[in-house]
Amino acid sequence: MTTLTLPTALRQGHTERKGLWLGLLGVVIFALTLPMTRLAVGTPADPQMSGVFVAMGRAALAGGLSALFLWATRAPWPQRQDWVPLLCTASGVVFGFPLLTSIAMRHVEAVHASVIIGVLPLATAVVGALMHRQRPSTGFWLCAAMGSAMVVAFALLHSGQTGLHLQPADGLLLLAMLLGAVGYGFGGLLSQRMPGEQVICWVLVLALPLTLPICLYTAQPMQAVSAQAWGGFAYLAVFSQWLGFFAWYRGLALGGTVRVSQVQLVQPFLSMLLAVPLLGERLDAVTVGFGMAVIAVVFIGKRMPVR
Repeated sequence: MTTLTLPTALRQGHTERKGLWLGLLGVVIFALTLPMTRLAVGTPADPQMSGVFVAMGRAALAGGLSALFLWATRAPWPQRQDWVPLLCTASGVVFGFPLLTSIAMRHVEAVHASVIIGVLPLATAVVGALMHRQRPSTGFWLCAAMGSAMVVAFALLHSGQTGLHLQPADGLLLLAMLLGAVGYGFGGLLSQRMPGEQVICWVLVLALPLTLPICLYTAQPMQAVSAQAWGGFAYLAVFSQWLGFFAWYRGLALGGTVRVSQVQLVQPFLSMLLAVPLLGERLDAVTVGFGMAVIAVVFIGKRMPVR
């Protein structure tokens, strides 16, 4: 059994706290993702950009910024064993989560989507635990199942349908959540071997051969899109897809994926609160109740032992 000296324990505690604060900064930036996506894609009554263009365009623009950043900082090329994890990260944070949420957000309000995505912290912790060969307790898995069940129940309640039917948009959001957790897990693993800002930059540059052509193919006349939609798109590209990951992946590396993912607990609340002034949406008691319940279950799950 290894006993840490006091200076070592203090340094470790400082590193974990720094990781938590950086993770919180990333979460604050990510909290605007769903409202800004709603601004960019519009509503069925007032459509703006297509979901595919928003997802691929934000990644292409961030990819161009990443190429400039890597060149300016003289970043070394990834090692051979890093290419597969980089591709796995891209599948979640460049293609999976952005594409599915962009398509779904035209059909659901940001408040509704925030609750559906509310189980993402626990999913991220599960992926992180498995990737780092940790063994979550039975209580941890029970909380994961309970949180997922509540998210599905909320989606069913708001679907306006009878029987066990999810709205297609809810299914897209749930799949986006799973792919996002995979992207976070692999990105956190890579951040232990290279700086977090280089991780997301290499991921975006690696995806450019796909994101840029699709972005250009799905582009539409600028006069058909409002200034508010372009503002939402710009935020998604510069902050949600790029700068937010600088802080997030660095935080995961310093504090650990399982531990730092706790700060995502505040993201659904922040997204719901920000959607009210930005989009004119409203909070009803059912949405707030389910949001608080999901966050409570996720918080309890984080307290369960992980060996």
